[in-house]
Amino acid sequence: MKIRGVNLGNWLVLEKWMSRELFRGLDARDEEEFYEELSYEEAEQRLYMHRSYFIQERDFQHIRAMGLNMVRIPVPHYIFGDQAKYPGCIEFLDRAFDWAEKYGLKILIDLHTVPDSQNGFDNGGLTGIVKWHHKKENIDYTLSVIEHLAERYAERQGLYGIELLNEPVSEQILSFVGKRYPAKDPERAKGSTAVPTEVLKDFYLRGYEAVRCHCGPETVVVIHDGFRLEEWENFMPREEYPGLVIDTHMYLFTVEPMMPDRRLESYRAAIDKEFRQRLERAEQFHPVIVGEWCVANKCEEKENVEDPAVIYRAIGDWETEAWKACSGWFFWSYKLHEPGRNDWDYERALDSGYLRRLKQEK
Repeated sequence: MKIRGVNLGNWLVLEKWMSRELFRGLDARDEEEFYEELSYEEAEQRLYMHRSYFIQERDFQHIRAMGLNMVRIPVPHYIFGDQAKYPGCIEFLDRAFDWAEKYGLKILIDLHTVPDSQNGFDNGGLTGIVKWHHKKENIDYTLSVIEHLAERYAERQGLYGIELLNEPVSEQILSFVGKRYPAKDPERAKGSTAVPTEVLKDFYLRGYEAVRCHCGPETVVVIHDGFRLEEWENFMPREEYPGLVIDTHMYLFTVEPMMPDRRLESYRAAIDKEFRQRLERAEQFHPVIVGEWCVANKCEEKENVEDPAVIYRAIGDWETEAWKACSGWFFWSYKLHEPGRNDWDYERALDSGYLRRLKQEK
């Protein structure tokens, strides 16, 4: 099955830029600061209201009607409510499985946050700090969450797979993107480092076995490339580790600094070289999915056309053409609360002509 999906971002894992109303009256930039500024009771109440209304059954029906076949659902490490500071949210994931199965969709569960953070991004729940891999207890706890998820959903028809860890940061990305996410407490951030490939390899081997304790090879185990796609070519070969899939995230802002200019043809060349060709090579070793992408770009030619949607649609066409080299894709994200970001919102991207509508599968 060729995956055509969307992420349900900002539902169970919060991202302030996607839903500022939830952070009303707070200085908090991420989930950790959200909980620091609110009492447990108020945080729980805000989150329950948000999660109850942001994604509902009708959204799953709509996703299927748009010609999509899968959703990637980011979940937090405290999903089971086993940490006193954080209200759990497992009942919402249970509902998602009911709705997905009703409308013929599959679910990729994506562990998006871990204790002490694997990337220091706001979407990792702890801005500016990357220390998850410094403590054995953090890694062991993460593996226990993965195994509990596998055990809970092993028999569900809607389960496609489990992604062991979202976006463990590389040295290059930490120096490039990490500057956007300064820590609130610089002292706490001291000692933060990128997640080494060798640490990831050991974690992925153990995570694969944690899933396989409860799920057969028909349940996919997804490992994120950690922004280093070429490093996994000879790791966990498919004949020894059936059902393994590599996830890579391909955003235009990661290739724009390498482009000679911000002209449309430069985007076309970069998408072909940095996205399509790399995916084509990686697929020789493992099935690969583009777990996150969007049409946000800094193309200067948007200022010179009557309808900027023409530029977005051209870039979107080149991206979706590139994704044909791999096993499928998930757009980030299905929807945002915030207006004016049609390039990140799949519904609005379709409505505004930034993306072409998919043909319904028979």
